[in-house]
Amino acid sequence: MRERLPEYLKRPIINTDTTKKVRNILKNHCLNTVCENARCPNKNECYSKNTATFLIMGNVCTRNCRYCNISCEKPEPLDPTEPVNVAKAVKDLKLKYAVITSVTRDDLPDGGAEHFAECIFEIRKLCPETKIEILTPDFKGDINSLDIIINAKPDVFNHNIETVRQMFKIARPQGNYDRSLEVIKYIKDNSSIITKSGLMAGLGETFEQIEETLYDLKNAGCDIVTIGQYIQPSKKHLEVAKYYTPDEFKILQSLALKAGIKHYRINPLVRSSYMASEMV
Repeated sequence: MRERLPEYLKRPIINTDTTKKVRNILKNHCLNTVCENARCPNKNECYSKNTATFLIMGNVCTRNCRYCNISCEKPEPLDPTEPVNVAKAVKDLKLKYAVITSVTRDDLPDGGAEHFAECIFEIRKLCPETKIEILTPDFKGDINSLDIIINAKPDVFNHNIETVRQMFKIARPQGNYDRSLEVIKYIKDNSSIITKSGLMAGLGETFEQIEETLYDLKNAGCDIVTIGQYIQPSKKHLEVAKYYTPDEFKILQSLALKAGIKHYRINPLVRSSYMASEMV
């Protein structure tokens, strides 16, 4: 029998003039958000604060991660107008801090690195004061793609490890734990960009395995870490093995400090881009 969603993980529906305005701006610029596509529990709160996380390069993915609500299908061609539209939305929303993520595009030679770079360039043109965080796939660990990202100079580079080594192949069958660490390390070793990563709790890992992952991230040069509770998007996805209590999340906070990670957000409803500007 599935464990019921604890009350502390439930969020109220928020529908205000601000949330309507955010939806209209996204619709007018034909943009996707990870808030909608990944069924983020914090969506309405973020919209009410006049912000959203842009999802570029379409809304279908070339990988089939077993925790993610985004569909794995044949992707559409890239929209050449998307970088400009993202920049226009950033301007219309008056964002001082913009977060851009994407589906994984293993079908593209550079994994979409140049498209990320173009989004950064266009935002810099229209909104030169806006800080930019990008949350990217692993680009198959391709150094040329990572160099494109470095040369585009985002303020924060985020690549989520998502889970512990022991659960990785179950949750992310087309990914590689060590490759994800190497991506973070390459960015840290070859730039001054702030590095960030995140993982989910509740897939069946132990506290010891989470601690090991935190040390791995620290050794890879990760500056910021986020940890939140995994919530099953549908019955087709991986079941929740455990709902961590708020007190257990405090234990995870202490493990991050023990690993030497000074900047973290670790709470049940934390998601990678949730309140991202405050982390920086």
